[in-house]
Amino acid sequence: KRKPNGHNERRGLNENSNGILRRNGLPKKMDFNQVDQNFISAVASKRNHIPRKSLNYRTPLEVFLSYVNEEQLSNLI
Repeated sequence: KRKPNGHNERRGLNENSNGILRRNGLPKKMDFNQVDQNFISAVASKRNHIPRKSLNYRTPLEVFLSYVNEEQLSNLI
């Protein structure tokens, strides 16, 4: 069955992201009740430092930081 325009591209991005998460130690049937915050933070940090074609080869962190100023950033900490 063919999906509406745009869905196929997003599906590929999603599958690629899932593959990266699996390689970082997150199995499909992982029980997240057994995972500590340090592990989650380490995986999130690693993912946020990978450049993405969809972001013009910038990292998610770079894009996020381009939208916030120093004051807003300090309020997050």
